[in-house]
Amino acid sequence: MINIEVLNLGPMDNCTYLVTKGTDALLIDPAWDMNFIIHTLETKKLTLHGVLFTHGHFDHVKYAQTLLEHYKAPAYLEAHDVALAGLPVGFLHTYCGDQQFKLGPFDIKILTTPGHTAGCVCIQIEDALFTGDTLFPGACGRVDLPSSDPRAMLASLRRIAALPEDIRIFAGHSYGGRCSSTVADEKLHNPFMRNALRWENR
Repeated sequence: MINIEVLNLGPMDNCTYLVTKGTDALLIDPAWDMNFIIHTLETKKLTLHGVLFTHGHFDHVKYAQTLLEHYKAPAYLEAHDVALAGLPVGFLHTYCGDQQFKLGPFDIKILTTPGHTAGCVCIQIEDALFTGDTLFPGACGRVDLPSSDPRAMLASLRRIAALPEDIRIFAGHSYGGRCSSTVADEKLHNPFMRNALRWENR
């Protein structure tokens, strides 16, 4: 079973996730304070197997190049958001659409969930779904930005709602002091997801 540590970094309530199994580690959306992230990995004597980005907005990739240069670990980003992220392509493994692959002992499942950006994805590892800025507890990401698409967001929220209800959700920001939930809770309490489900057959 995986362990998940939330690193709240930067001025925008960003959540970087450190996912571990024993001494094996992954990072999801590392941004802002690379010195702290590197110190955490080294203090815990962790082996970093990969870095995964939920999308390319600056606040989710800020200063990540320093980390990628330090560890030479593979970094993964959906192809639609490569230009948006501005990271050197030499560091990136880009892909299009849903994916499944393995990094160290971790089985990774990528679900494309556009809407906030064209390249937004959710990253599923065991029973944990890292939703980036697609879904927050009680809310969803903005859809008034370049490459946003409100209709795509509705479809993405419905896609998440169709997952098993005990899936744990870990969002890209701790807005309101909370970054985690479950699919069941969001189906019941999230007005944006409830609205997406009401519009499913219209």
